[in-house]
Order: sequence, then structure tokens, then C-alpha cells
Amino acid sequence: MSEHLMEYFMDAAVKEAQKGMRNNEGGPFGAVIVKDDTIISKGHNEVLGTNDPSAHAEIVAIRKASAALEDFDLSGCELYATTMPCPMCLSAIMWARIGKIYYGTSTEDVASLGFDDGDIYAMLREGVDTSVLSEVKIECENCYELFDEWSKKPDKRMY
Repeated sequence: MSEHLMEYFMDAAVKEAQKGMRNNEGGPFGAVIVKDDTIISKGHNEVLGTNDPSAHAEIVAIRKASAALEDFDLSGCELYATTMPCPMCLSAIMWARIGKIYYGTSTEDVASLGFDDGDIYAMLREGVDTSVLSEVKIECENCYELFDEWSKKPDKRMY
């Protein structure tokens, strides 16, 4: 892919971020998803506008791309983001099977603005800090019955 085209896609992500930020919908984050050198979707951070903590630019763009392509599998797509995606967004990118991401700033860069996901990355590496999040496994036979029902479901579709 040409450097000019990569700059064009990153510029589209920046403009999307500006749109959301200037409308007070969220922070300075934007993303576009590209397939076959065509922008499939755009997203900006909408956390403040929707009161949805999962409405990060990448998640919004993934939702729109999946709707546009009518598929949860975004194999063959690339994502351009103004900042290195956070752990939640990285997980969503992997679940969507997006094979490549381009980003303009690092997690360290945005940490200086107060968007610090370093603690989340550390918990993923080292385990959950119980002072931040308490995890309790409850024995639940009905939960296991769900698994049994799923395993026997003849029309299940894996994702």
C-alpha cells in the first residue's frame, strides 16, 4: 500500500476524532476501517455523548463495519486509529479478525492527557488487582447446562 494512501486513511481517522471531540461526544480518538483500499466505516469516541464506556472509536467503527458488510468477520480489513488501541479495543479487533492496525500515537502519549490504560495492561500481564476488581466464581449448574445446550445446537454458528 502506498504511503500516500496510508496518510489519507490516517487523516480520515484524525478528522473523525476532531468531529467527536469538538462536539463533546468523547476524547481525541478516531478510527476508520478499510477493506480493499476503501473506507468501510468511521468511528470516533462517543463515551461522553452516549454514556457508554465501551463506545471507543475502534468499537464504534467495528460496529459500523460489521453492519455495512453484514458480517462479524472483518478478515481482510485494516484499522487506522489515532492512538494505539486500548486492551478492550485490541480484544474487539482480534474478535473481529482484523489483520492489521495502524496508529498515530502511543499509549504513553495519551497517558500524558489522563487516558492511562497502563494499569489494565499490567493486570492482563500480572493478574487482576483485587483492590480494583473483585472476581468471584459461583458454582452454577445452569451455566454448565447452557454449554451443554450450545454444544448440541444443530444450527449454531461459531464466531
